[in-house]
Amino acid sequence: MNSSDTVLVTESISRDGLQSLGAVVPTEAKVHLIRQLISSGLGSFDAVSFVNPKVVPNMADGTEVIAGLADVRDGVELAGLVPNLRGLEAAVDAGVDTIGLLTAASDTFNLRNINATVEEAMERIRSVLERVPGEIDVRAYVSTITHCPYEGPTDPARVAELTERLIEWGVDWVYLGETLGRGTPDDVERVLNRVFEVAPPDRIGVHFHDTFGQGVANTHLSLQRGIRRLDSSAGGLGGCPFAPGAAGNVATEDVLWLLDGMGLKHGVDATTVARAARAFAAEQRIAIRSKANEALLAGQEVG
Repeated sequence: MNSSDTVLVTESISRDGLQSLGAVVPTEAKVHLIRQLISSGLGSFDAVSFVNPKVVPNMADGTEVIAGLADVRDGVELAGLVPNLRGLEAAVDAGVDTIGLLTAASDTFNLRNINATVEEAMERIRSVLERVPGEIDVRAYVSTITHCPYEGPTDPARVAELTERLIEWGVDWVYLGETLGRGTPDDVERVLNRVFEVAPPDRIGVHFHDTFGQGVANTHLSLQRGIRRLDSSAGGLGGCPFAPGAAGNVATEDVLWLLDGMGLKHGVDATTVARAARAFAAEQRIAIRSKANEALLAGQEVG
């Protein structure tokens, strides 16, 4: 059990939150959004992705987004998702603080997502790890931890086995991704029980989607089990283009309300997050998916 009362909330709106949008968001709008969120006290961002821009057009400007934040980077962690060695080179050149590496517990999902089986993805990860500069931190994401949209329920033992290998290879943290947003706290607990047999809570983060309204409940369970690192998306925006029907990430505002209720420290002003998300959503003509956002801004004009 992790006795720390401080939680690291990593904001993922500009990466996971935008990758499924049909319209391409201008670089300037992304930079402005992240700046607004930095002003809330958020200090960790899953900011960009160095994937093939033909596959995910909204991720074509990762280098420019990082450059546009040069004057506000003091004390702020900017991470970039890296699918392969070419992506690593781009991420290093852009100057990210952290890279994210990706696999899933499902072969079919992995093939749809990154055109590789699980074992092929793990070999890609290992080849990238061999070349990561020492000053860059590494997160690895294991997706589909409870369910795969193509193969059905996931075996928790498979998730634990992948986690153990990643930790052994030198990954700093493994983030468990409940990609479909259909897993319940009972599902998540079964996964954590197996994962904690091979890794302590302080090496684990969580990444929940909220398709069936389970994101906050799953976050609560994970916090009770000692996890202190989590991803969320302002306004609950996002989704996965390779997970049919999956909604956005659990909303940052909803998570912050939960953390306050649990007496856990985070250093973020939820109202500032809510205002930034609401203004961005209005500009991009997309819907907010956060109950706390609605409550925090009730009766306020946002522009």
